[in-house]
Amino acid sequence: MGWTSYSHESRSVRAATMGYHTKSKDDIFIQNKKREIHESMEPSKALLREARDSEAHPNSLPIIVGLDVTGSMGHIPHQLVKDGLPDMVGNLVQKGVKSPAILFLGIGDHECDSAPLQVGQFESGDEELDLWLTRTWMEGRGGGNAGESYHLAWYFAANHTITDSYDKRGQKGFLFTIGDEPCLPTLPKRAVEEIMGQEPQDNFKTEDLLAAAQEKYEVFHLHIMEGSNGRYSLGYWEKLLGQHCIQVDDHSKVGTVIAETIASHMGTRVSNEPVDVVINDTDTDTNVKPEEEIL
Repeated sequence: MGWTSYSHESRSVRAATMGYHTKSKDDIFIQNKKREIHESMEPSKALLREARDSEAHPNSLPIIVGLDVTGSMGHIPHQLVKDGLPDMVGNLVQKGVKSPAILFLGIGDHECDSAPLQVGQFESGDEELDLWLTRTWMEGRGGGNAGESYHLAWYFAANHTITDSYDKRGQKGFLFTIGDEPCLPTLPKRAVEEIMGQEPQDNFKTEDLLAAAQEKYEVFHLHIMEGSNGRYSLGYWEKLLGQHCIQVDDHSKVGTVIAETIASHMGTRVSNEPVDVVINDTDTDTNVKPEEEIL
């Protein structure tokens, strides 16, 4: 993945054609009416996701965005598809991060949801990123068990991703979970087997999964403060992640916060070379793969 580039012109045309600013969430996110996970996002079929360098992106930077798709958080993917995603990519490029490779995960509750983990691909092009984002099922459930399965993002990143950024350059990627609940304290091996189709040797503690993900990724949690859940569980995340817990008072700013966090954290790692922003759709269309090939 990652052979195409992000075109804001192409994206603007697609947004208008697809009605991203006018249609309801259920009309945009194609699985919502079907009430099931898209087959291409089944974790058991996504045992390895790769963020590789390419001629178009010789210094790819892997970015995993774990979206809480339970009842209280479904409005955030909707906001991303309207404005948040192009704002995020545009801000990253303007700040010198020229080759972001973004993977979307859908995160639910492994104790009660049908699809507690949904897995996209690392992508750089506007069409591919829209495709994976809108394939995500906003299951809208979650339980009254005082937590969600954010640690599934850490498990997947640690065990099922390969990145040239880390393997070739020793450069960590970035992993963001977004939500308003604490993380459930354990991930039982039974749940991993049900989700991934592979049974590990033992159960996992949340702290161990976090440490494993932190070996290859800078791990952050964007804590949404709108509503009582966010205020209740903020202390949990501050204790677990310290300054890597970021309060977000306005969910419409999620994309901007992600871009600013990456650029700020990278510091001198951000290139000062001139930025190439793709504005000619002809250049990208020749490399875009047909939808049926994006698996």
